Amino acid sequence: MKLSQSFFYTLRENAKDEDSVSSNLLVRAGMIKKCSNGIYMIMPMGKKVLSKVENIIREEMDAKDAQELLMPALIPEDVYVQSGRREAFGSNMFSLSDRYNKRYVLGPTHEELFAVASSMDGKSYKDFPYNLYQIQTKYRDETRPRYGLIRVREFIMKDAYTFDVDEAGLDVAYNKMYDAYCRIMDRLGLEYKIVKADTGAMGGLLSEEYQALSSIGEDVVVGCVGCDYSSNLEITEVVDTMQDSTEEELSMEVVDTPNAKTIEEVAAFFGKKESDFVKTLLYNVDGKVIAFCIPGDRELNETKALKLLGANEMEMASFEQVEQVTHARVGFAGPVGIDCPVYMDRQIKHMKNFIVGANQSDRHIKNVNCKDFTPVEVADLCQVKEGDICPKCGKKLTFQHGIEVGNLFKLGTKYSKSMNLYYTDANNQLQPVWMGSYGIGLERCMAAVADQHHDDFGIKWPVEIAPFRLAIVPVSLKDEEQVKIANDLYEYCKEHKFDVILDDRNERPGVKFKDMELIGIPYRITVGRGVKEGKLEWTDRYTGEKSEIAIEDVYSEIEKVFAM
Repeated sequence: MKLSQSFFYTLRENAKDEDSVSSNLLVRAGMIKKCSNGIYMIMPMGKKVLSKVENIIREEMDAKDAQELLMPALIPEDVYVQSGRREAFGSNMFSLSDRYNKRYVLGPTHEELFAVASSMDGKSYKDFPYNLYQIQTKYRDETRPRYGLIRVREFIMKDAYTFDVDEAGLDVAYNKMYDAYCRIMDRLGLEYKIVKADTGAMGGLLSEEYQALSSIGEDVVVGCVGCDYSSNLEITEVVDTMQDSTEEELSMEVVDTPNAKTIEEVAAFFGKKESDFVKTLLYNVDGKVIAFCIPGDRELNETKALKLLGANEMEMASFEQVEQVTHARVGFAGPVGIDCPVYMDRQIKHMKNFIVGANQSDRHIKNVNCKDFTPVEVADLCQVKEGDICPKCGKKLTFQHGIEVGNLFKLGTKYSKSMNLYYTDANNQLQPVWMGSYGIGLERCMAAVADQHHDDFGIKWPVEIAPFRLAIVPVSLKDEEQVKIANDLYEYCKEHKFDVILDDRNERPGVKFKDMELIGIPYRITVGRGVKEGKLEWTDRYTGEKSEIAIEDVYSEIEKVFAM
């Protein structure tokens, strides 16, 4: 591509409305442009990168005998009602009506439609197994889009679905996709970890995530100093290591605690540690107020709470709801006598004579014990903390941040049963199909690579996904010899179908060099004054090394670059 005849621009200043390094670099490099909150244009240079990401994914999927198709983005809403997921997605799903008032949604994911498609060739056990996939746009009405391409409302995803006659077949298909995903992430040049994760609205038997390690990652990847344990923070077990207290149980006593509502304020009032308290947190869970009791020095894990209750959504209870169930101002909730169901973290059962809110304004109760209230259920409800005990080996847990770029789900028979996807077995009996679901976010991969591969001068794309592998930069367009050699090199590359860019703009050399560094071209040939002595300058973007190379030798170096 000749830049003088192309749509090409870069920005010298940082983008004011971008909140991450990767999004700022992608905007400055002219690869993306925001057109609304959480919605981006992919510009020509960015589309080159995205297409190469797509090609890698397609190659690895095809290598596993997956077949590509394309589903609609506009989907009848009743499809999700039938599967039971319309309520689970809630307001995250874009919905609309046609001229006949029939309800539609913009597809956030496509398990249901793939189940429908499978029924066309899924009548007999002889029809299985097979693997279908698509690369298509998804839509989710994110409440707070952020970090550029990391959390958006419209994004491109590769989603694949495997279909088998039993769980053993699903295991084989899952392992194939696991291997394909590892190959994809390796080819993209990502540093990543594979972690166990919550199945969430997808449901099913198992979920694993591919987390690209990043300082801006919204997910916390939990690891261990002593073993290969790896998990998402949302589902990591808090190992119950507390010993039963040997204290004698005392009688409850209501204490006036004026102006002490937070755990810090109440701890200071009593002169106690936060771990001597039990926090009572009130949530609106699918329209009902629920109380969760956890140790005072811990945080509630909402994912665990939702899974325990089999609920879809939860948010902090409103002031009015709090006052309705506690008969007191906000800040004085406790499990004793509260007018709502109580769920208790399992660590509390070891505690004695702890302090809780009194459900009376400006009052708390001390010397409370588990016999003084009756929880609906006792379970692991707390968020794990760095330094907690590993559930696998007992050593200390460590935290890293990650960007979820891919996920694998063993769906089992969840969708086949709800969508009536059955096959006839060898005994002529109807059986539900076993499904797996596998997704990769293309733009997320692109942003994660930019986040991991950059320096002060711009992006450092890995060779396989760089918009162009090689840039040819003539220093002076007034020098006919420089122009001729640059054009000869360019035509040679085009003749061999090499992905090359010729910066033949009438710009200062420094501007050209900075632009090639910013957009992340891995290798650069500078055609300058050295041509008089038959020399060119070769620059490696990754190492920053520059070397002189004879004009007659540069062709073999070019071939090496494109043989990678």
